[in-house]
Amino acid sequence: MKIVPVKDKQSKREFLDLVNSIYAHDKSWIRPLDTDIEKVFDAKSNPFFKHGQCTRWILTDNNNQTIGRVAAFINDKKAHNYEQPTGGMGFFECIDNKEAAFLLFDTAKNWLQEKGMKAMEGPINFGENDTFWGLLVEGFTPPSYGMNYHLPYYHQFFVDYGFITAYEQLTNHINLTIPFPARFTKIANWVAAKPDYTFKHFEKANAEKYINDLMEIYNDGWQDFENFVPIKKETLKESFKQMEVIMDENLIWFAYANGEPASFVVIIPDANQMIKGLNGKLGIIEKLKFAYKRWIGVKRMRAIVMGTKISFQKLGLESALFIKLGEYVLPKNQYTELELSWVGDFNDKMIAIHQATGATFGKRHLTMRKVF
Repeated sequence: MKIVPVKDKQSKREFLDLVNSIYAHDKSWIRPLDTDIEKVFDAKSNPFFKHGQCTRWILTDNNNQTIGRVAAFINDKKAHNYEQPTGGMGFFECIDNKEAAFLLFDTAKNWLQEKGMKAMEGPINFGENDTFWGLLVEGFTPPSYGMNYHLPYYHQFFVDYGFITAYEQLTNHINLTIPFPARFTKIANWVAAKPDYTFKHFEKANAEKYINDLMEIYNDGWQDFENFVPIKKETLKESFKQMEVIMDENLIWFAYANGEPASFVVIIPDANQMIKGLNGKLGIIEKLKFAYKRWIGVKRMRAIVMGTKISFQKLGLESALFIKLGEYVLPKNQYTELELSWVGDFNDKMIAIHQATGATFGKRHLTMRKVF
């Protein structure tokens, strides 16, 4: 077996196309768009290159067939927030062969060690944690857009190599064909009716304001979590730019308390239902198919991220946001499912909100850690 750095068009193509053979017999798998993956490794598209670095490899067998891939990266703004300087490993795919898997892990580890790292987390993304993050270990059903999907045997590779679980990522589903629980609805309506609170959905024409509001809420609400790094405006602008092609303004909601940004939820139609069958490509024919699927509409939405300022937590604002969302969604009779993805097992407040909505278990991912 041979490790090959991804440096040219051929190795890039092998890196992207490997998944076709790995998941050839898995009916639940949906191939991500090649452009979404390539943006991660493009310094012009990924703002994380301004404070980090990454590289990637493919693994070939003795017949020169690609049988695995992996990437490694260092986010300088986060690497030294841990007890040990910690890098990232991700985009791991491999045939069912422990020797091959360990060679890929070793390759990422060695590169990170050369850069001064003493541990690695994976599989994670060289970017925000709303996409390509975590190892799927439970809930092998069709993934929503941006959510990692893996084969069941991957988990044992990680365990055998010495990775331990840093935290679990829980994804829950809300069945939109049945009402929210009565208690949830009662509290949410009561909060929504309070005169001090106002609720507004995102408007592209006023995107700058809402992006600033989201950044203000997020950086306040998440500041107490371990290893938190404030989100930057340029990162948010890039995220909203990427979402624009599928965005529905009426699915992104903000709550204000006497005019002050207090809480938000970002929800998008599940683009995976639009890109299924496109084999990762977006040529002319694929764009036409994508446009048609977007026009007829999809059945599932995905809640990417929620946040509430610390001073407004436990006041029910998140519940009220769901009520406002429902006022738009339910009369359409289009969406049947809302995926709440993902919440860390350390986030008791958000887990409680999921439970209050009547959401049921959907998937479990693991962010795993290997100390060198």
